[in-house]
Amino acid sequence: MKVKRPFLVGSIIVLLVLLLAVIVYAIRMRPTIELGVGYGAHVVCSCRYIGGRDMQSCYNDYEPGMEMISMTEDAEEKRITASVPLLASRSAQFREGLGCVLEPLPGE
Repeated sequence: MKVKRPFLVGSIIVLLVLLLAVIVYAIRMRPTIELGVGYGAHVVCSCRYIGGRDMQSCYNDYEPGMEMISMTEDAEEKRITASVPLLASRSAQFREGLGCVLEPLPGE
């Protein structure tokens, strides 16, 4: 069965429009995502190093909509890094006497 050329061209155009929509959405949502990763890093750092809970139980503290944020732990440095791949990343580190402190962004 031979695919008709207009169908192929139409499919490619639809895919390009969808890709453009995803890119525009990601750009518009970037400030919100950056805020979310900072919040997530701070909350999980506090849960982990002040509350003394394990990482798995800290995921219960997520607010709705934070499901796309992933967390990694550097136990030696007492640092939690929250990220949304390709869009934003932020770390919080536990410091004795100060609690969990967000690390400055590059250029701050």
